[in-house]
Amino acid sequence: MKKKVLAMLLATTMVATALTGCGSKSDSSSSSDDGKIKLTVWSPQEDQKGDNWLKTECEAFAEAHPEWDLTFEYGVCSEGDAKTNLGTDAEAGADVYMFANDQIADLIKANAIAELGGDAAKQVEEQNDENIVNSVTYEDGVYGIPFTANTWFMYYDKRVFSEDDIKSLDTMLEKGKVGFQLSNSWYIASFYAGNGCTLFGEDGTDEDAGIDFSGDKAAAVTNYLVDLVANPNFVNDADGSGLAGLADGSVNAIFSGTWDYDAVVEAVGEENVGVAQLPTYTLSDGTTCQMKSFAGSKAIGVNPNSKNPEAAVALAAFLGSTEAQQAHYDMRSIIPTDKTIQVSDELAQAQMDTIANTSILQPLVSEMGNYWDPAANMGSELVAGTVTHENAAEKTEAMNESMNSSAVE
Repeated sequence: MKKKVLAMLLATTMVATALTGCGSKSDSSSSSDDGKIKLTVWSPQEDQKGDNWLKTECEAFAEAHPEWDLTFEYGVCSEGDAKTNLGTDAEAGADVYMFANDQIADLIKANAIAELGGDAAKQVEEQNDENIVNSVTYEDGVYGIPFTANTWFMYYDKRVFSEDDIKSLDTMLEKGKVGFQLSNSWYIASFYAGNGCTLFGEDGTDEDAGIDFSGDKAAAVTNYLVDLVANPNFVNDADGSGLAGLADGSVNAIFSGTWDYDAVVEAVGEENVGVAQLPTYTLSDGTTCQMKSFAGSKAIGVNPNSKNPEAAVALAAFLGSTEAQQAHYDMRSIIPTDKTIQVSDELAQAQMDTIANTSILQPLVSEMGNYWDPAANMGSELVAGTVTHENAAEKTEAMNESMNSSAVE
């Protein structure tokens, strides 16, 4: 059973409680015996290089809290490694750390992440769009302060496609070569989600609802994808072929995330790079559907074993504040989730537009693990040509059945 702790209040009642879940050390004082508070903070190496965003923000936090005698110890841990590094010994881990939101369930099991409440939870709700709020919400609890999104969108060559062309995938396929990672299960879901297929209910949180990639709505998408693969202007983007194609001109658009921006610039030249939210596509019956990518976030979490939980929560909230996200963007081009921040570049705007308009939450429920292999297998079979119009409905139902099978323990 998940542990709950009493709210911790300072005698001065300076800050409302922001921590509702804490672990075995929850009775510790908010400061050490000599009145000093030491917080260990983990972040990716890049946040501690050059202008050193992390150190700058932590020092600003200390200046903002003269009531605490604060010192910091910094450690290197990427967002993707958080659950690994904390899972073995959470009590020895950092007080505050950064993590990828799809790790929340594992971090909870390891008693390595605290549920937030009060001002911290309110901050999350006020700063972010619904998908981002939901990305750090698990069983009605908030488990982190988001600071950047994790999703994918479209890159295109402006010399080939106009801003009007990119609104429709089908129009693009008439004018140039389009690469798409169809055999990658993180990407193929965008077509099914666009025609009403759901993963664990409308908001991705209802585990009992299961995955609904069944019936006519799903079969219609599979049939569309059969035709997509047959289109001579479609290229299955696998093993870097999309980027290579951009460079030699055999591909004019790909779908990826911020991590590939520099490579796209190198391939086509910065002046030719277009970035946008996802396009629509049109089924054989004329229905126009909006592609929808999976969306998640990277967030700042608090270790429930911290000896200084109030200060740790306050630091996490500070690192995810509007001002800190703005500095993260200015210093490291980390695209903020805070919807009040005005971004000035096309890449940032495309990611924020995608989150707001053309994405769905990547579900955090445990049964989501059943989705990945069947979806990837469908994509691979489509590319191989073993899925046809004749067997599309049957193949789609088999995929759905496999997605809803109980995970092997």
